Amino acid sequence: MPTEEPAKTAAAPTELSAVAGELHASRAGVASLDNATGHKNMQQLIQLRWFAVVGQVVTILFVHYGFGIRLPLDQMLLVLACLALFNVVSLLRSRTLRRVTNGELFLALLVDVATLTAQLYLSGGATNPFVFLYLLQVILGAVLLKAWSTWTIVVVTSLCFAGLALFSRPLALPLDHDRGLWSPYVQGMLICFALNAALLVVFITRISRNLRARDARLADLRQRASEEEHIVRMGLLASGAAHELGTPLATLAVILGDWRRLPHFSSDPELLTEVAEMELQIQRCKSIVSGILLSAGEARGESSEETTVSTFLDELVEEWRTTRPVEDFDYDNRFGRDLPMVSDSAVKQMICNVLDNALEASPHWLRFEAEQDTDALTLTVTDAGPGFPAAMLKQFGKPYQSSKGRPGGGLGLFLVVNVARTLGGRVEVRNRPEGGAVVAITLPLAAVVLEEEDDEAIDNTIAMTETEAHDRSRRS
Repeated sequence: MPTEEPAKTAAAPTELSAVAGELHASRAGVASLDNATGHKNMQQLIQLRWFAVVGQVVTILFVHYGFGIRLPLDQMLLVLACLALFNVVSLLRSRTLRRVTNGELFLALLVDVATLTAQLYLSGGATNPFVFLYLLQVILGAVLLKAWSTWTIVVVTSLCFAGLALFSRPLALPLDHDRGLWSPYVQGMLICFALNAALLVVFITRISRNLRARDARLADLRQRASEEEHIVRMGLLASGAAHELGTPLATLAVILGDWRRLPHFSSDPELLTEVAEMELQIQRCKSIVSGILLSAGEARGESSEETTVSTFLDELVEEWRTTRPVEDFDYDNRFGRDLPMVSDSAVKQMICNVLDNALEASPHWLRFEAEQDTDALTLTVTDAGPGFPAAMLKQFGKPYQSSKGRPGGGLGLFLVVNVARTLGGRVEVRNRPEGGAVVAITLPLAAVVLEEEDDEAIDNTIAMTETEAHDRSRRS
């Protein structure tokens, strides 16, 4: 027992590092998500600004030549050219990977307010019916910006409106409001209202969709972080239990070895068979304990072995078949060209969990298939049991979702989904029309296989090794 304490102590920093790594990954995922949402919102502002440039050009030319209202075209088109140039710069900036901050969105809206103010100053000031486009900037600020930025936009637009009323010159328009829709001023207000309403519907809908997508993704990240924390707690519990079980299992193995040599047992074939069976089961328990400690980073002297995908699967199936009471088991390995890999206890335990669940649901028949699909390894387990309930299919992969009715059930498939997700893969389940269920595990080959070394590099390494050996033999 004293020899096991340092292992526990050494394991603690590793476990704490793993937890810290998970928390750092969660924060990084949230930051990346906020960055993506900021880029999408900036794209919406850029599109809206292009609409504003085109719309203002059409409106200015129509009012100047259609209604015969003289406007300072040179100055107004110069303002539009500056706005278009700013939009080009914003477009180039949005293609970088730097984060789009609240301050950057705030600055973009201030530029829009400034250009709108300049155009209104040159075209009648507060008497221009398009002065109500200020409301569009305020609403966009309320959706995109933080509270202090939004209120700043409100103050700035109010001051701009007041400044236009004080310092700009009104247009020489006839006071013919009694003509209704035939009045140019009323027509301008109608166009301004329709433009405001259309732009708000289109762009606020898009921005709201971006925000909803971000919130949904954040909820998914929080759920995933909660599940990973749950796995860490279970891993700590399993690792501690494995440490405690190691000594009594070793003691039992020694006692059974002594029993085998006693005359009373060696002379009775039936007792000797039972002792052999007990030794086999204890050896299996020790193998399970070693697998748990290996997954926790404490290999208890065993090292990972290099193997190949087909060999790994064949040995796993052979071991599983000999230790389970399966009646009819079909195994079909169609992986194709074999590839090197390291025997991974987590992958092994994941596959065995799926096979164990399928065997419990369908003890008379089971099928396991392995194939290579482009750059992925696909493992499919099919059974002839009752299948998954509809409610469980919707919540598949969540902890404690089980059809067995046992307290604490459903952790096996929960671990399967999380191991696959950690490796960059996925798990899909469905019920067969003829009865039974299918569980398909897809893992990227890059996550499970070793990179194949170049044949020439291997030959060079062998040649160098032989040369060094020859030189050493000559010196000796």
